[in-house]
Amino acid sequence: MITRRKSRSLLLSAALARAGQALLRSRPPGGRERWERTNYAGRSVGLYAGPACAVSVAVGAGRAHPGAGLAVLAAGVCGAYDDVAGAGDPRRGFRAHLGALREGEITSGAVKLFGMSAAGLVAGALMKERFLDRVLAGVVIAGAAHVVNLLDVRPGRAAGAVLALGAPGLLRGGPAGELAAAAAGAAAAVLPDDLGERAMIGDTGAHALGAALGAAVVAGNQRPGLLAHAVAVVAATVHGDRVSAWARAL
Repeated sequence: MITRRKSRSLLLSAALARAGQALLRSRPPGGRERWERTNYAGRSVGLYAGPACAVSVAVGAGRAHPGAGLAVLAAGVCGAYDDVAGAGDPRRGFRAHLGALREGEITSGAVKLFGMSAAGLVAGALMKERFLDRVLAGVVIAGAAHVVNLLDVRPGRAAGAVLALGAPGLLRGGPAGELAAAAAGAAAAVLPDDLGERAMIGDTGAHALGAALGAAVVAGNQRPGLLAHAVAVVAATVHGDRVSAWARAL
């Protein structure tokens, strides 16, 4: 059942995402060239949807639970750092970045990994009471952020997945439903431009949307559900290349 609070979260998130994207496109900080990227097809695409998506879903998530809002915002910031500092770095996946770290090189991907993990654990501590539940919550939030980013390999894949995965959460009550609504609203708002290759959400948007989905799972599940979802996101992370290949093939 879509309650008034869930409707407000969805509409607020969608409206902020659309407005933020339009504002960034009209007045890009630092100049338009700083925001342009070349996509898989060689087309020039703007990153405007990413920050707009991250801020909008963070606001919506924060209305449902402050810890969730913090996690979403931190995930977006970590993604933004990688979008800027990691531009042009051909290395993909945590294995590559951890391998570089073992050789003494701190990559933007490694910074993102540890930053999101810390944010997930902090959010888990704020959303759950028992130690094990807090750890599982942190794994789910950080893992979900990473999994959505794994899907962002072609236009519309990540945002579409957020809509599909978040749909069952819209039936839940309380903060879980509101968090799912916030993620769905932002994803729906950026999906048309993403599919049309007029904008891309990048790591900034993908990580923020994924963290919101993870927070919705945390808010709506006790330990058995947290454990099941933690296993799922860890498995997807371990087989990240296959997940991304599957998303490309869709």
